Amino acid sequence: MSIGFYNVPAPVNEPVRNYAPGSPEKLALKKELSHARSVELDIPMFIGGEEVRTGTKLRLSPPHDHKHTLGYFHEGDATHVEQAIQAALHAKDAWENLSWEHRAAIFLKAADLIAGPYRARINAATMLGQSKSAYQAEIDSACEIIDFLRFNVNYMVEIYKQQPNSSPGFWNRVEQRPLEGFVFALTPFNFTAIAGNLPTAPALMGNTVIWKPAYSQIYSAYVLMQVFREAGVPDGVINLIYVDGPVTGDVIFKHRDFAGIHFTGSTSVFQQIWKTIGQNISLYKSYPRIVGETGGKDFVLAHPSAHPKVLATALIRGAFEYQGQKCSAASRAYIPSNIWDEVKGYMLEDLKQIKMGSPEDFTNFFNAVIDERAFDKISTYISNAKKDPAIEVVAGGNYDKSKGYFIEPTILLSANPSSVPMCEEIFGPVLTVYVYQEQNFEQTIELVNQTSPYALTGSIFAQDRYAIELATQKLRHAAGNFYINDKPTGAVVGQQPFGGSRASGTNDKAGSMINLLRWVSPRVIKETFVPPTDFRYPFLQEE
Repeated sequence: MSIGFYNVPAPVNEPVRNYAPGSPEKLALKKELSHARSVELDIPMFIGGEEVRTGTKLRLSPPHDHKHTLGYFHEGDATHVEQAIQAALHAKDAWENLSWEHRAAIFLKAADLIAGPYRARINAATMLGQSKSAYQAEIDSACEIIDFLRFNVNYMVEIYKQQPNSSPGFWNRVEQRPLEGFVFALTPFNFTAIAGNLPTAPALMGNTVIWKPAYSQIYSAYVLMQVFREAGVPDGVINLIYVDGPVTGDVIFKHRDFAGIHFTGSTSVFQQIWKTIGQNISLYKSYPRIVGETGGKDFVLAHPSAHPKVLATALIRGAFEYQGQKCSAASRAYIPSNIWDEVKGYMLEDLKQIKMGSPEDFTNFFNAVIDERAFDKISTYISNAKKDPAIEVVAGGNYDKSKGYFIEPTILLSANPSSVPMCEEIFGPVLTVYVYQEQNFEQTIELVNQTSPYALTGSIFAQDRYAIELATQKLRHAAGNFYINDKPTGAVVGQQPFGGSRASGTNDKAGSMINLLRWVSPRVIKETFVPPTDFRYPFLQEE
């Protein structure tokens, strides 16, 4: 066997393509969209080396055109969860004993496949299945997952390189073992990259994984699984199942070999999972790792010195890109009275130019929300806000689901800083603004800090550096990702590791070494070269 200390390729963030008119990437994407429109996929589960088709088929359709059928996926049941667990446990020994450089090579190859031959396919699947614009798909399902895969390999090597000191006569070393058992990856609809990272991060560190995506993200999950298989992920290392959440949890969280969960989703679901794990703690071989990123009620705080046009642009982008369906989306804004009218004017001008419709029309900035359930929830918030005498609808407020699940970008002005839309996560294209008296900036900082149980992202806009420093200090625990003069969305792997605390999750920072450390269990080895042969220490002897 040849042994070496290997340097992995230095990771660089994948360049974002602009899809300009006539560009090769735009032509390729439009061709892929047309092809995807013309076929109906039959999507199996992937358990071990088997493609599993149950005959219980559920329909997939674009959120912006729900009468069109993209295909069907085969829904499983509790027996398939158990089958996936057995496949993961069967694959575990070979996978964790595979030399780390071969694990690295597999996921580096997956990154290159997405960057190259699969780029148009994964972007088209995200656009059609999740109603993302071409640009939003590009930064998510192409660039971010590529970055996750490449940077995580680099972080893995850094973790392995971290070794303790050794005194003369001894050699101390640390090995990073994968967890004992299997990892459960429960992934959301809104980011294809997150759906890809949650199973691959533990797998890279030698774990085997059960992956359950949100049903509304299965189309792009299927493409990711094709990439992983072509890249050489062995059978049973990542098992992709489509089973109802409570049914899946009832099997997984009672299994002795459950070793951890990698989760992104709602706060209520995560809290229930944590409670269930706690109730079952005596069943497990080890204490499971619980890693989760949940919701947010993300804020934008403007100081009286803020630049009105800069602030307005950040609010339009931060609140309404991908229909506000980002954990980090700007959801509540605190704007001083001296600039509110100017900021409002700029936002209304921008909204007049924003087109809403299918992402297949590249001139549309704004598309549909994910499904009817989300549509009904968001529209109910808007409907109730219209009845509240303390709330004014500044822009939008209309919705229609006859063809697709379309809700206009909506701006609410609340005279009450504790109104429902100021406090509760809506997860849609609704921005609620509270206008404060410009002399009350410091009191407003406290209001921002106390209003929401979440602490995911937030922004401060100011030209006054003292104000920036004050907000940065006072809002230390209000956001895991804090932005100065920028929108609270758009974290980049390797640049802004992402995650929040309080009700927003465990803050284990996807896209950093911190996250990968959760998927290993270190063992310290001490070797003594010349062991003692006499039990007596010098202190036992008298002069």
